Amino acid sequence: MNGLLHAVNELGLNQCSLCMVSGIGCSSRISGYVDFHSMHTLHGRALAFATGLKLTRPELNVFVPMGDGDATAIGGNHFIHACRRNIDMVAIVMNNRIYGMTGGQYSPLSGRGIVATTAPYSNIDRAFNTVNLAIGAGATFVARTTAFHVKEISQLIKKAYQHKGFSVVEVLSQCPTYFGRKNKLGGAVEMLQWYRDNTAPLGSKKLEENPQLIPRGVFVDKEAPEYCDEYANIIKRANKE
Repeated sequence: MNGLLHAVNELGLNQCSLCMVSGIGCSSRISGYVDFHSMHTLHGRALAFATGLKLTRPELNVFVPMGDGDATAIGGNHFIHACRRNIDMVAIVMNNRIYGMTGGQYSPLSGRGIVATTAPYSNIDRAFNTVNLAIGAGATFVARTTAFHVKEISQLIKKAYQHKGFSVVEVLSQCPTYFGRKNKLGGAVEMLQWYRDNTAPLGSKKLEENPQLIPRGVFVDKEAPEYCDEYANIIKRANKE
């Protein structure tokens, strides 16, 4: 939230031009702490609500914060189709690799070997790679950062906003309460330090020397027809005929 608010402030956006649409989960509570229009909607359906909002009010700047379960489990279908439609909004996926509000169940982003309340003997499911999923579904802007890299969060959200089309920003986030405790990763500070030590910017020497590190930065930034514009063109064509 801090990174998003810094980005909004640095972009000089009018708060009345903004709308934040969120689903359900600890991360989705973010919409209750901002001083601009917000919609706290159903679990996994934030992107569906945001699509309807953007099509009826295309002039609004729409941000959609989601958790990993919210975006890629119950909301997975909405996520891939929002990517392929290329509707102009910023989707922020806060990936703490766990269902942090409802009891510590594993999510599609938890990964193999992770211990959770629904996987007491470790999870055997492979995790989605959010970046690869978004790229494969057709998102025209895809980026990743972590909760440790606070300035990078703001920079990437600004780039995502300035991009015309569907933008995905994944933020690897710590959950010391469930994920950290059950997987013996320490508290919040230790988990943040893990992000510092186990990630590296795209194109960096650090990543070149150790490809096992998690890459951060902008993976895709390309132009494609935007959905609201194309929809408006269809209406114009229909009215002429």
